[in-house]
Amino acid sequence: MEFNWDLLISSYGAVFTPNILFIICIGVTGGIVLGALPGLTATMGVALLVPLTFGRPPLESLSMLIGIYSGAMYGGSISAILIRTPGTPAAAATILEGYPIAKRGEAGRAMSMALFASFFGGIFGALVMTFASPLISGMALEFGPVEYFGLAIFGLSVIVSISGRSLIKGMMSAFFGLLIASIGFDPISGFPRFTFGMLEMMEGPPFIPTLMGLFAVSEVFNEVQKSGVVQQLKAKLDQYLPNWNDIKFCFKTLLRSSSIGTVVGAIPGAGGDIAAFISYGEAKRASKHPERYGKGEIEGLAASESANNACSGGAMIPLLSLGVPGDAVTAVLLGAFIIQGMEPGPMLYKEHIDIVYQIFASMMLAQFAMQFIGMAGIRFFAKVIMVDRAILTPSIFVLSMVGSYAMRSNIFDVYTTLAFGILGYIMMRYDYPLSPILLALILGPMAEANLRRAMVISGGDPSILVSRPIAVGLMALAILSLVLSVRGHRKVEARMREMEKEFEKVVQE
Repeated sequence: MEFNWDLLISSYGAVFTPNILFIICIGVTGGIVLGALPGLTATMGVALLVPLTFGRPPLESLSMLIGIYSGAMYGGSISAILIRTPGTPAAAATILEGYPIAKRGEAGRAMSMALFASFFGGIFGALVMTFASPLISGMALEFGPVEYFGLAIFGLSVIVSISGRSLIKGMMSAFFGLLIASIGFDPISGFPRFTFGMLEMMEGPPFIPTLMGLFAVSEVFNEVQKSGVVQQLKAKLDQYLPNWNDIKFCFKTLLRSSSIGTVVGAIPGAGGDIAAFISYGEAKRASKHPERYGKGEIEGLAASESANNACSGGAMIPLLSLGVPGDAVTAVLLGAFIIQGMEPGPMLYKEHIDIVYQIFASMMLAQFAMQFIGMAGIRFFAKVIMVDRAILTPSIFVLSMVGSYAMRSNIFDVYTTLAFGILGYIMMRYDYPLSPILLALILGPMAEANLRRAMVISGGDPSILVSRPIAVGLMALAILSLVLSVRGHRKVEARMREMEKEFEKVVQE
């Protein structure tokens, strides 16, 4: 496709009207609210509003849905930072650094950096979507079972980076997560495994209830256990944008993570959660101070948020160019295109090229709307952390239970949330990291299903795993990441031991 500058400029003129701008702002605001509420994901928000697009002009309908998509990707970080409850799966990695920063009384700083990183990643993804769609979609078309297996292995190599102080405990958590991920139908034969005859377990443990149980409900139990000694947290509300020093410090990480997020988003079947964890692991590996990670490192927060928001632009690339959804939200958007009488794919660029360029413009303007609406809301969002813990803690518990039930209107999901909440609390008490379980639940099924498919294609010959250059490159990156992460982990342990010795000397003196 030859790029048409005149058409792009005219598309911005078509979108930059009071009617379309108002629709985008409404979509972004609704997306932020949906993303911030546990259990109400971007996919659910877009799916709920697709029927409202009947009879509406294509530009109006698609602009609102794109606004919801963009807003929800940022909105998930709000609850992740303030109450340790990821509003969307893509915000799960944001908890690792965002919540500790907020607990230090710097909720405004965390919120402003999350907003700026989301804006930066969203703009980056939108620019790549505008200028490089054919190139990246062509690369995504090369992905088969072997490449997806390599991507999953690369993602799993991040486990070392998120294992906390004890690598052994981190690996034990990851293997436990892989064991849980094996519950449900066999991906090839369809035979049920470890379901104990329960119909609710046929598809495996429900992801959103598991996520909220591990991170939100476990924190509720932890707060209850510490009842009477928890001091009221204070948040600085005078920041709407990160200070210049934070931006300079995180700029390289923002660029790297946005690139990772866009590429991962362009791979059909991947998503913001995978991109965020990979980017977080790469940021920690490249950091000069990896020992700060897990304790409230602003760079780690910037990495996860820029990656998952860049993923939205990346996921639109295969949808528009190939007609293949990049993630669950774009799968719903595919239905919205069909409702409007347009079939995404190569013919879309020939038959509806004006709509394609208007979508480019809508995605870009949605990022600016998200930035301004987010800035206006930071003062109100950050006040959440200053609510009396006696009110906030039970509210988080109720929200988690309601969010779990809202996914499928199934009481089994509520029990799942409660069970994983108890499990998460026990693991926290004995200093076992929770994030490796989550990463294993995300990537374990992808790794198993695509390994099995590759083996079926090759007739059981394992050499197929090193027969394709993209897969070999991903596995080489996984090995390199693993080696460097282990070395970095050892350096962190050595630094921590030195700091403990120095502290003991000061105490003795």
